[in-house]
Amino acid sequence: MKVLEGGVTAAKGFEAASCEANIKYKDRTDMAAVYSQVPCVCAGTFTSNVVKAACVMWDKEIVESGNPMQAVIVNSGIANACTGKEGFDACEATAKAVEKSLGVPFKSVAVASTGVIGMQLPVDKLVAGVEKMSKTLDGSIAAGTAASKAIMTTDTVNKEIAVSFEIGGKTVTLGGMSKGSGMIHPNMCTMLAFLTSDVAIEKALLQEAVSSVVKDTFNMITVDGDTSTNDTLLLMANGLAENKKIDTKDGDYETFKEALSYVCEFLAKKMAADGEGASKLFEAKVINAKTKDDARLLSRSIVGSNLSKAAIYGCDANFGRFLCAMGYSGADFDQNNVELFFESANGKLKVFDKGTPIEFDEDEALKIMQADAVTVFVNMNEGSEEATAWGCDLTYDYVKINADYRS
Repeated sequence: MKVLEGGVTAAKGFEAASCEANIKYKDRTDMAAVYSQVPCVCAGTFTSNVVKAACVMWDKEIVESGNPMQAVIVNSGIANACTGKEGFDACEATAKAVEKSLGVPFKSVAVASTGVIGMQLPVDKLVAGVEKMSKTLDGSIAAGTAASKAIMTTDTVNKEIAVSFEIGGKTVTLGGMSKGSGMIHPNMCTMLAFLTSDVAIEKALLQEAVSSVVKDTFNMITVDGDTSTNDTLLLMANGLAENKKIDTKDGDYETFKEALSYVCEFLAKKMAADGEGASKLFEAKVINAKTKDDARLLSRSIVGSNLSKAAIYGCDANFGRFLCAMGYSGADFDQNNVELFFESANGKLKVFDKGTPIEFDEDEALKIMQADAVTVFVNMNEGSEEATAWGCDLTYDYVKINADYRS
């Protein structure tokens, strides 16, 4: 597998565009389009929140219908959530504008929104944005990067990646972009993610691969414990790589799934590190747990604890906070089997050994925790399963950002 420059336009046949639609923001691009020259099989996963945005319901219908997907239109600034029939009508109007401009059947057009909940979208601006972007679609790396920037809200950096790999002697490419900074918590986390590939694959297997990979990537990040109304991941595959179609769970399927996992983990970690107000990436790695579910519960509980996140921000090696979070995670374990370490690029330090605290050098602990990425490494010594979760520290800026988000 080779990591490439770019994102959603890296695979054959995909183009992107972006524009300033002035939906909420007045000083930046706030609309993006991703388009395939040919129809695609598609797969998706969506928020587990019972309160779902209109765009989530629109996209779920397309994914579950078996219809092809050929375009995605995304806006930032307004989430189109809790907006009733008017919100759903805005989705349809956006999709029909694509049909008019590009000749793509409107039921093959996905839509996604991110931003303030409870505000209605200005349909006239959406339609004008679609018309503008239909004339500037481009398969360049720059166009894909610009699209990844247009979908940002409180994100401080854009998030994109692309990889290539071999299947049956053919070069296959998989690219993607995502946004997410706050209101992030499994399952799914607050995020929009759009993946594109030229792989030829059966729809059912594509969906199975996406659903499987999400469990250990996007569903393993948390920033603030809030599961959004708009979480959406869509993957479009147009088959232009001309590989022998993947229709069984053979080696080709596993190769594709490995690449998909790499892309999703990369984007997930980028979102965790860019959590609202964050100053560092906070990782929890749990090994030798009894079950996979236990490993996931434990690692997510560690990174999801506000006290743990505050300790990471303050570079405080207060290991009791992490053990406490493990204790209420729902996983059953014996604390007398647990070993806990702090780890970063600056070193690794054991602080708890099978029920007993260890005297450690506070200066060394401080040095380790001052790194840009800090890992709480836990050996459960009770089995062979492992999982890793990602989050960020909790800073004063998180409250500042969210206290006046609507205004």
